[in-house]
Amino acid sequence: MPLSEAQGPAAALERAMVLATCTMVTFLYAMTVTIANVSLPQMQGALSATPDQITWVVTSNLVATAIMTPLAGWLVTRFGRRKLCNFAVIGFGAASLACGLADSLGELVLFRALQGAFGAPLVPVSQAIVLDTYPKRSHGAVIAIFGMGSVVGPIVGPVAGGWLAEAYDWRWVFYMIVPFALFALLGTFAFIHDRAAVRKVRLDWVGFLLLAVTLAGAQLMLDRGERADWFDSAEIVAWAAIAAIALYAFVVHSATAERPFLDPRMLADRNFSIGMVLIFVFGMLNFTPMTLLPPMLQGISGYPDSVIGMVLGARGLGTLIAFFLMIFASRLDPRAMILLGFLLQAYAGWQLAQLDMNPGTASVFWPMAVQGFGVGLLWVAITMVTFATLDPERVAEGSAVYHMVRNIGSSIHISLSISLAVRMSRASYAELAERVTPYSESLAMPWVHGAWNLQEAAGQAAFAREMARQAAMIGYLDAFVFFVATSLVVVPLVFLIRLKRPARP
Repeated sequence: MPLSEAQGPAAALERAMVLATCTMVTFLYAMTVTIANVSLPQMQGALSATPDQITWVVTSNLVATAIMTPLAGWLVTRFGRRKLCNFAVIGFGAASLACGLADSLGELVLFRALQGAFGAPLVPVSQAIVLDTYPKRSHGAVIAIFGMGSVVGPIVGPVAGGWLAEAYDWRWVFYMIVPFALFALLGTFAFIHDRAAVRKVRLDWVGFLLLAVTLAGAQLMLDRGERADWFDSAEIVAWAAIAAIALYAFVVHSATAERPFLDPRMLADRNFSIGMVLIFVFGMLNFTPMTLLPPMLQGISGYPDSVIGMVLGARGLGTLIAFFLMIFASRLDPRAMILLGFLLQAYAGWQLAQLDMNPGTASVFWPMAVQGFGVGLLWVAITMVTFATLDPERVAEGSAVYHMVRNIGSSIHISLSISLAVRMSRASYAELAERVTPYSESLAMPWVHGAWNLQEAAGQAAFAREMARQAAMIGYLDAFVFFVATSLVVVPLVFLIRLKRPARP
């Protein structure tokens, strides 16, 4: 008898321990996605990187996760839940330790990619285990509890990581992951068991490689575009062509292969198709503020790492409150929760777009808490809608695709937001420089100059630094306006969702 149908205290206790273990595994992964963000400025200085180069510490992890996530379903079938979870947790912990030992930006990016590759199966496999362990009537509340792992991680990660980075250095944000990995490994050894026999299933390697090339080419195009002047560069044209050709080949192959890597027949389920679009946009919104805020707050406003960690932790606090609410509100119409979640994202983004050069802690804390609350509403509601009508046999594969699409959305939007911030910063600096002339009435007033005496080299340098600071702030604010637009563009899709109505007696 499946565990989801078993009755009695022993079965309830076993389900609870499986849920606790899967939540801990999710916590481990979620903590590492956000923990590096708080120390990006310190890493940038220590490794002599530019602002767009240091974002590779985040995007390499997300891209590797997106590429490896679809393999989760095949890996479970081929090796079983227990072996896969144990191996992934061990590899994840080792890669985290290697990140802390890295001596160059290239090494750090490589080990972050390995961290993402080993961690990729953890969340989809854990979610599939939880959905398989509990009956369908309990999925709403169980998803809310399971999702707390992805919420507590972003609270503990930035707060503890920010304190360690300030007290020691950025390497400790990775060292602190190792004890949590050991604790998660004890849980997977003790409570994760295989419910089905391991089978030798053929993997569609052609489809997998085509998808990997598509994602890698698109990400390289987006990350390198601003530095290489976009399509005026042969390199960017080459990456775009590689991604487009690989995508075309992947679509054709998936439509004609007998057993494709990703079965397109899943998209025949209306809710699953809409859920893919919603979770893609959710992924775009999920981590962007956490990537933009640390360099903005430290580089422009002079925030210390510990305060930045506390501000980013507000997002996790808001999400935790939303998950507690969704344990009881999961029986409400999920469409209303999705609509409210996206509107809260837009409101939080708009509040962040109104910040000045020296924002108070509360001015950032509360918008991040609101954004986190919206994330909690969206995560549970979108998951419920996406899998509400999907064939149970396709849940494992669907869960892998679901998390892959979410990670792709995150990496794409982070790259676009950073590119927008850099480009608008340059444009704003050029516009400000046009106003610095000997004929400016403001600059003709000596009591306005202060340290900005344009008759001296030191004054000119100070004035140029201030213009660069203000131009950079304008670039970040424009990126938050882009965040608001992304939050609102998907709202009409919510009304296309269909809910399963109980049959009348």
